[in-house]
Amino acid sequence: MSATPDAGVPCRVVVCRDCCCGSPKVTGVDHTAQTERLREAAPVRVSDCLDVCDQANVIVVQPSAAGRAAGGRPVWLGLVNDPAATEDVVSWVRQGGPGVAPLPDILGLYAFTPLARRRTDGS
Repeated sequence: MSATPDAGVPCRVVVCRDCCCGSPKVTGVDHTAQTERLREAAPVRVSDCLDVCDQANVIVVQPSAAGRAAGGRPVWLGLVNDPAATEDVVSWVRQGGPGVAPLPDILGLYAFTPLARRRTDGS
């Protein structure tokens, strides 16, 4: 796998911004600045509650078509609550994200599988 995306947008990002994520319940985070910083790397979709409030702030990195063709699947990241973590996400997205660039070890600490997916996968 190449660490550089072919062309265009390497992937897309979804940010949860509803009841917990993106709200004053998560203190010390400039949610607007975080969303804008992510938008500098990829298109960002702001979502209503993704139903994983215990992981606030949640970011889902979706693979590009090339990433999906290479086996990449969406990566859910939770507790992304400081600028350094946001920068790690931006860096990975710019490298190509899921299926194109390996998940950095530091982001592995934030990665989780949502309960609904665990039930579907039989985990």
